[in-house]
Parts: sequence; structure tokens; C-alpha cells
Amino acid sequence: MIKLRTYVYVDSLQPQLAEYMATVSQGFLPIPGDACLWVEVSPGMAVHRLTDIALKATRVHLAQQVIERAFGSMVIHHRDQSNVIEAGRLMLTHMGARVQDRETCKVAWKEIIRSMSPDHTVLINRQNRRGSMMLPGQSMFILETEPAGYVIYAANQAEKAANISIIDVRAVGAFGRLTIAGSEADVDAAAAAAVAAAENPSGT
Repeated sequence: MIKLRTYVYVDSLQPQLAEYMATVSQGFLPIPGDACLWVEVSPGMAVHRLTDIALKATRVHLAQQVIERAFGSMVIHHRDQSNVIEAGRLMLTHMGARVQDRETCKVAWKEIIRSMSPDHTVLINRQNRRGSMMLPGQSMFILETEPAGYVIYAANQAEKAANISIIDVRAVGAFGRLTIAGSEADVDAAAAAAVAAAENPSGT
């Protein structure tokens, strides 16, 4: 019995998120504009069968596959949205599941911190080497989701909504974590979009 933990579809990866994902990808690198599907299941090893189904039946590319103690996750992408949607449909059929069977995304934490101090931004920048740098005086929005994978959709919608910088996106583990920065108005708009996305993630 395969339990569907996360299932989230992104119709068009935004430039910063696509480039960030490419820095952590161990497979075929996504590029801006690709459609993307993030799937997380338990038990973790079951993700191999789902990967096999998706890759053999469609033209999707495998960007990432992570198997943890309890969960397994995979990321597929393709320029043609129909390939990604079809791959997802086939995986769900194999599991005997529907999109509605996925775990509900919970927002574990959300917060905007305004006018960041230099000491704070320097430490954040040293800890996060894959995204953009945060500048003193900018506002910062942080979001934590459970399950982790939904934070990808939240990040993509935040980037669509406002002119912000993606500092960090961590979508593997017990919790997903997103950090963005920018002007106060842009961060307010992006934060609203990210939270709305987490509360109503896309399935198709």
C-alpha cells in the first residue's frame, strides 16, 4: 500500500525557482517555463516504481529523487505540460489514488520580519549559498509547510506575484521551508500568494 504524502503540480517554473532547483538537482536540470510535478510517498522505496512508470510512459525528465527514512520523493519536469500531467495520472492510477488522497498541507509557521539588520542578513547569507543574497533593510518572509513538498508551489506562486528574491527553498524532510526577501510591499504581496498557494495547492 503506497500512501500519497505530497502531489503538487507547477504549470510553469519561474526563473529564480527553476535555477534554484537546478543547483540541488542530481538529474536532468529544469529550466524556466518547464512544467513540474513533485510527488512524495511512503514507504520511501516505493518511489522507484513510480519513477519507472513515469519515465517509461512519457517524455518527462527526472530532476531529483530522494529516499529518506520514512518518505521518498521525486521531481519530474518537461516543457510540454501534457507529458507531466499524464505521468502524474499514471502514477496515481498505479497507486489506486486520487489527487484528493494526498495529505493536506499545513502551514506550520509564517512570518514577515521587516527592515532586516546587517548582522542578521550576513548570517542568513552564509547559511544559504544556493539562492540570492539578502540585503540589510529588506523585509524577509519565512514559511514552513508540512508535508515539505508543497513549499515548491508556494515559492513559485510567490515569485509570480511580486519582485522578490528567493533566498532558500528546502522541500525535503519533515517540513518544507521557504525564505524570500525584497521591499516591504513586494514581500507582503509574495507572502500572501505563498500562503494562499500552501492552503490550496495545485493538483493538475
